[in-house]
Amino acid sequence: MLITSRGRRIGGRAVLGVVSTLVLGATGFAWSQLHRLDANLVTADVIAPAAQVPDTPAGEPLAVAQNILLVGLDSRTGPDGKPLPQNVLDALHAGSGDDGGNTTDTMIVVHVPAGGAAATAISIPRDSYVDIPGYGKHKINSAYSRARADQRGKLAQQGMSGPQLEVAADAAGAKSAIAAVQQLTGLTINHYAAVNLAGFSALSQAVGGVQVCLKAPVHDSFSGADFPAGVQTISGTQALAFVRQRHGLPNGDLDRIARQQAFMSAMAKTVLGSGTLTDPARLSSLVDALEGSIVLDHGWNLLSFAQQLHALSSGAIAFGTIPVQSLSLATPSDGDAVKVDPAQVKAFVRAQLSSPDVAASGGTDDPGTVHRPSSGGMVRPIAETTSPAPPAGKLTAASGCVN
Repeated sequence: MLITSRGRRIGGRAVLGVVSTLVLGATGFAWSQLHRLDANLVTADVIAPAAQVPDTPAGEPLAVAQNILLVGLDSRTGPDGKPLPQNVLDALHAGSGDDGGNTTDTMIVVHVPAGGAAATAISIPRDSYVDIPGYGKHKINSAYSRARADQRGKLAQQGMSGPQLEVAADAAGAKSAIAAVQQLTGLTINHYAAVNLAGFSALSQAVGGVQVCLKAPVHDSFSGADFPAGVQTISGTQALAFVRQRHGLPNGDLDRIARQQAFMSAMAKTVLGSGTLTDPARLSSLVDALEGSIVLDHGWNLLSFAQQLHALSSGAIAFGTIPVQSLSLATPSDGDAVKVDPAQVKAFVRAQLSSPDVAASGGTDDPGTVHRPSSGGMVRPIAETTSPAPPAGKLTAASGCVN
């Protein structure tokens, strides 16, 4: 039987960074800012040639459906491979590089159908026990760290060091994570984006904060979460603490999933509906934060992509998570993990991305390929009313007060 939960692991850090990137084309704005962003972002050659998609001519809607892997990294280095200052890590309650660094704390596939008017974000729990190409069965969040460590060791023996070594190791980790996700979901990943701990804090500040609501006050020394009950606006280290907290909550990780879902719902509304993209100061701050926070695949033409998403709105973004069978699967060497059935996961993904709403925006029965656009339409929107978080394996709305 499927386990039901009160939330889904929608990763605040990863989605915040890339949703911000995706929606830069949703309204009119200073294109010089996006040109600056496109020129200064750190990129990595991590997408196989067969998975790369052709550029759409400027001004035309997105010509082919695309699958984007978003990852949130517990990394203690920046996109350029340089270590984050210890005072920054301390402020983020991140600890040192020995405290779980270089794993993909969040993994989400965003499907954008042809036409670019909708997006469906499907989350993969970080502890899902899966086959990792080249490494056997392990938690999926270790696909990145295992390949990264192997490549780093090989390159260090060859004399590489410093930021160059870290960047090269990160690229190997990204390729491994992409391979693991493709094998689990049956999707072809066309683009990749990663954001680290410091990046999430900077991005939430850049948009002027995000409004959330808590059912009860919380205090957690591990994450730094210290919030009263009720509606409040959070940003920076507060936002990071809000989406990272799991200690002291009634349902642990499940409540953290609900937190992240609620935050992303509010974040989309903030970016798309409150003038962020038409406010020169906020837009400049957002571009600055993105430049110092994320790594994109080398072949992603961000300017062209943003132009093709002119019809995207917060009501056209749906969130969900893959179905899980157990949250406490005992493993030989990885401790307790999340049990998933790859066949069930693939069926779920196919069903969601070939639903009538998604198909109306250009999706097809085979989400692992790319296709020409069809007429308009939207996936299920983010709700405006409070509702309990849905079970895993479902795509529904998310907002309202959370634990």
